[in-house]
Amino acid sequence: MQKAQFACHAPIIELDDVSFAYEQRPVISNVSFAVQERDFVGVIGSNGAGKTTLLRMIVGLLKPTGGSIKLFGRPIGQFRDWERIGYVPQKNSFNPLFPATVREVVLSGLYNRNKLFKRVSKADAVKCDDALHAMDIEDLAEKRIGQLSGGQQQRAFLARALINNPALLILDEPTVGIDTETQEGFFHLIKHMHQHHNITFLMVSHDMEMIRSYLGQEPKRQAGKIDFYVKHSHDLEDCGETNLTHSLRGLRQAMESGKVGV
Repeated sequence: MQKAQFACHAPIIELDDVSFAYEQRPVISNVSFAVQERDFVGVIGSNGAGKTTLLRMIVGLLKPTGGSIKLFGRPIGQFRDWERIGYVPQKNSFNPLFPATVREVVLSGLYNRNKLFKRVSKADAVKCDDALHAMDIEDLAEKRIGQLSGGQQQRAFLARALINNPALLILDEPTVGIDTETQEGFFHLIKHMHQHHNITFLMVSHDMEMIRSYLGQEPKRQAGKIDFYVKHSHDLEDCGETNLTHSLRGLRQAMESGKVGV
């Protein structure tokens, strides 16, 4: 079977002269930047530089006070295909009293507004099981999310972001509160996803060593106090896998058996 071909240069995120201010206090000023299909973009900056604000504008939670944003070629105000985007916010934005099990949290990543109240299908349940296994939290599936440790909660939110096979994965400090071994395994996982799947990454991190080890020593662009490190994946021959959660389950099994190192 012939594998699907991808343009690999289609714009996924386009920022044009974007600014944002809280109560007239400038946070981000005149940022222009484009993320192409299959880019891995690391966003680095000091506290208060506006990194999280930038991500929240891209996922539609904040509206720019100036400039424009496009997602997959459409102005953000007209964009409706939010299931194409997986988003993991900072852990401190989560209400620990939220009354849901880990399985329910992960399954919620499959639902858009039209599917919110539909019954969970067998295929949905399999995707959930695969995502739970990939993040090594299948034994926590029936626990309330608020009962988990910080690292366990973050794994659950990562599973939620991955379950819908997103074309764009946006991560805001995804490894905060996770032990070193799990951080290494997670970073190996997302590198594998970037290299072998048609998926684009935008990730905020304070881990300069991790960012530079994969994305290079120098930023491709600077905007105010924010640096953008970029690596583009051209392994088109490996883009044929579309069942991402199945692939993650296989990778997890390979890691556990020692066939894949971290």
